[in-house]
Amino acid sequence: MVSFGKGMTLGPSSISNPYPLSVSVMEKDLDRYRRQLILKDIGMDGQMRLLDSKVTVIGCGATGSVIANALARSGVGHLTVVDRDVVEPDNLQRQLLFDEDDIGCAKAAAAGERLKVINSSIEVSSFVEDVGPGNIAPITKGSDLIMDATDNMATRFLMNELSVREGIPWIYTGVVETMGMSMNIVPGKTACLRCALPAIPAAGTLPTCSTVGIINTIPSLMGSIAATEAIKLLLGKGWSSDMVVYDVWKGFFDRFPVKRRVDCECCVEHKFDLLDGKGWGGASRLCGSDAVQITSPHDQFPSLKDLSRRLRAVGEVEDHGEFLRVRAEGYELVIFKGGRTIVHGTSDELVARSLYSKYVGN
Repeated sequence: MVSFGKGMTLGPSSISNPYPLSVSVMEKDLDRYRRQLILKDIGMDGQMRLLDSKVTVIGCGATGSVIANALARSGVGHLTVVDRDVVEPDNLQRQLLFDEDDIGCAKAAAAGERLKVINSSIEVSSFVEDVGPGNIAPITKGSDLIMDATDNMATRFLMNELSVREGIPWIYTGVVETMGMSMNIVPGKTACLRCALPAIPAAGTLPTCSTVGIINTIPSLMGSIAATEAIKLLLGKGWSSDMVVYDVWKGFFDRFPVKRRVDCECCVEHKFDLLDGKGWGGASRLCGSDAVQITSPHDQFPSLKDLSRRLRAVGEVEDHGEFLRVRAEGYELVIFKGGRTIVHGTSDELVARSLYSKYVGN
């Protein structure tokens, strides 16, 4: 039996334990969660629920760093982080899980290692993947909640379809310039993203970090708001269906109700076109960088070692295990297992496709 202050103990005589996986963790880490245990909205039972929860964070950038950090420190027992990119110098302005030693490393791998150091008692899984129709279901399988920390609307609409189809709540969070917004989506109980935005905005119609910039405080604020909503959802403390909007520069905060549309193609008619692979593009510009991602059209792809040997004849090649970094013709290609490639040095999809075809394959 572990005693925790006045009148609070942890052990067989104090808990009829519905959370068997969390007792050993609590016995070891009682002091870690002291401030949450005395918080009336969490307490011992709430902490047990957090330790038995599984959350997937898609995106390890600015908001993802804040969300994953907060959830790991709060004691979410099973945390999965996913990202397709590598750490670049300009990420360090706002992406709090990384430092200069992480430059050039896969974001998901670096974030996962940092989270394990932050809280060694929880389980952390990392996926260096581009989330798409073919892998989103296995990556999020068993999750109690999905957190959006992505940089593009197509992936968010895909997450929305998966959420509705599988009945998994998710929290949308977006930031750009000095403004951020967040919205809870609970299938069957709140509006979904397509109720608010019936169609994916066309490429080039929305501002991005690369075109208008971003202040480093807004991801911290919106990530903290989203992480708080995540804890409330995991504890069954209720949710809001409003879209929360905050402009940190202007000091503007508001919330707008979003109602379910009776003709919503996703949460009412259950059309899941993106999950079925319809309209899922093979090339996309990356937010916040002069780069284009190419998704491999091949079912079979050579090993990175074989590809490395071939490419050394045409350019400088670095083998990082999870990916190759190839420099040629003034461009840089980051090639991941399976063929997904990020072409740095251009925002032109035609140029990126041409380089991919030339150095990786048709």
